[in-house]
Amino acid sequence: MPNSFFSHSVRHRLLSGLLIFAALLGLELGLRPALTPVAQAVWPLHGKMETANALLPMGRGHIPMPADTPAAHASSLLAMPAANPSALLAFWFAGTRESAPDVQIAASRFDRATQQWRAARFVVNRHALGEQLGFYVRRLGNPVAWLDRQGKVHLFVVATGLGGWAAARIVHLRQRNEGPDFEQLSFEVVRVLPLSWLWNTSFLVRTAPLSLADGGMVLPVHFELGIKYPVALHFDAMGDFKGMVRISSRKHVLQPTLVMQSESHWLALMRDQRPDGKVAVAQTLDCGQHWTDFPNLALDNPDSSVAGLAVAPGHLFLAHNSSPHSREMLDLSASSDGQSWGLAQALAHGAGAEYSYPALAWADDSLWVSYTDHRQRIAWQRFSMSPSVR
Repeated sequence: MPNSFFSHSVRHRLLSGLLIFAALLGLELGLRPALTPVAQAVWPLHGKMETANALLPMGRGHIPMPADTPAAHASSLLAMPAANPSALLAFWFAGTRESAPDVQIAASRFDRATQQWRAARFVVNRHALGEQLGFYVRRLGNPVAWLDRQGKVHLFVVATGLGGWAAARIVHLRQRNEGPDFEQLSFEVVRVLPLSWLWNTSFLVRTAPLSLADGGMVLPVHFELGIKYPVALHFDAMGDFKGMVRISSRKHVLQPTLVMQSESHWLALMRDQRPDGKVAVAQTLDCGQHWTDFPNLALDNPDSSVAGLAVAPGHLFLAHNSSPHSREMLDLSASSDGQSWGLAQALAHGAGAEYSYPALAWADDSLWVSYTDHRQRIAWQRFSMSPSVR
């Protein structure tokens, strides 16, 4: 019995020490400044909107699932150029359940000619990914997509080995094939993002990047081993990683989404892990080089992911769960200043339901929303804005 107790005690102290070390290591790394100057951000909507009139629903439904796939979660939307046959690409993870061995990254596209979502297909699986990486991949999750200056799609995917999501890495993949043919879309590994000395673990991605005027982007991610805090990653126009900077000094916020107030003034709106939390806020006035914590928004956050998008000056949107203690209500709020928010659309409400992990995109003069519906399917909605751009 003494030997057994001693072994348990030693293991407990070693594990505790490892967690503390990882947290401190992540803290130090998160405080590193961006390694290169960051360009100004660009507005998705090129033009000027006169007033903040109501959104007009244009369509809704569910994105097709791969056959015999009962579970889906964590969608990401990617707007495509006007010459592409697809208005949008959607990515999410799907399988028998979250963290199941058969979970893969699924994708679908919204066809401009037919105005319909096309059949979904799997584009990343853990076995092929592990072979490219040279180590075992246990589970996949949270794909986030971006389009580089050459028109190639990049995917940033959460991948774990041993341990849970807190021991995950962010794997950067790039489109292997040339051209816009969705049926030929495939990916190759660029690298595991070099974010931590502890085997690059415990950084996760969730929300869309912010596009920059030079063709690069800023990707919001978070650290979550022991403590939780958000980080901004800088990539150039070719998708090369250039540096990182911590967004908030708080230790209980994660999954930041970046929203512009001007080309150099951005907000990070974040999930609050604490009970009875609100949407947390930080801001930068210098294109993400330095960040300052701000008071929380007056919007409930039941420890759930949010998605923000500013389509034009004074036209900011946030998809979020609006119930204090559950994910039964998903709403779309609007703001002109990033501080005062009002309901723009009730997206999905249902007692005992779950509507979660929203994504936003601007494509074909429309605001698009996708989100998880009961952990079974990915729902979508489309809205036009009035008056039109002039």
